[in-house]
This record gives sequence, C-alpha cells and structure tokens, in this order.
Amino acid sequence: MVDDDSPQGILLSGEENVAVRIRLEREARGWSTTALSDRLNEAGFEMNPSAVWRIENRKRRINLDEAIGFAEVFGLDLRNLVGPPQLAAQARAMELIDAVVDAFRGTQRASAAYTQARDELDAYLAEHPDLREEADVMVSNAIAEASTKHLLETYGPPPGESRDASSANET
Repeated sequence: MVDDDSPQGILLSGEENVAVRIRLEREARGWSTTALSDRLNEAGFEMNPSAVWRIENRKRRINLDEAIGFAEVFGLDLRNLVGPPQLAAQARAMELIDAVVDAFRGTQRASAAYTQARDELDAYLAEHPDLREEADVMVSNAIAEASTKHLLETYGPPPGESRDASSANET
C-alpha cells in the first residue's frame, strides 16, 4: 500500500508535486529561499523569499505563471516540474519517460494515419474492383519491403548473410 502522506509519493497532486520539487531543486543547487527569490525576480517573476517558503511548505498555492517562472529558473520543462518528485528529480529518467511517451504518441498518430489511408484505399477499390488485386499486391510488396529495410537497419542481416549481400538485394 502506498503511503499518501509521503512527501515524495507518486500520489501527490500536481500542485503538491510542484511544492516538493521546488524545495528539492532549490536545495540541490544550495540556494536559500532568498537566492531563489532573487533569481525569479531577475527572470521577471516577482516573488519574495517568504512566498517561496510558503509555496514549498504548502501554506500558499502556486499559480501557473509562478510555476512557469520556477521551471524557467531551474531550467526544467513545466511538465517535469509537476511530475512525481521521485522521478522528476532524476532528470535523465524524465527525459527517457518523455521520449517513450512522445514515441507512443507518434505511433498513435501513425496508426491513425495508416487506418485512414487504408480506409480511403478500400473505399476507392470498392468502387473499382478491377484494381483490387493489383493494388493489394502493390501495398503488400511495399509494406514487406519497408519492413525488411527497417529490420536490416535495426538488427543487421540474418546470421550468415553479410550486410553487403543485403544491400545488393535492395538494388
């Protein structure tokens, strides 16, 4: 069972995550609340040291503009500032998580584009049945060729086959 009172628990709300993260980032840099306040002010985000302390200690809510200011001063992406502190404090973990999520979103967009293109082709071929067999062969061959090329680029040639032989087959 997860302890909901844990200051770095994954179940914290976004605003509580920000409060914990601000303290972690400030302390990791060895800054006082005054030093952080000074940096925020220099960046154009007016805040006094008392407000920083109150935000960190959940005595004061943080607004979006202030969160943007903290993210800017710390050199963080805003979504990383609001993430679970135990992950967000590990910048490399957050970069990798972001990359995985971005790649997943890319596969979703690609899948939707493929489905739409396939549906449009199928609708066209329903109106022109005499083209279906040749079109299906062309699509299958193109997909097989792209798949083979991707596998060769990703994993190299099968055992016992040189990369040069694979390249010769492509021409």
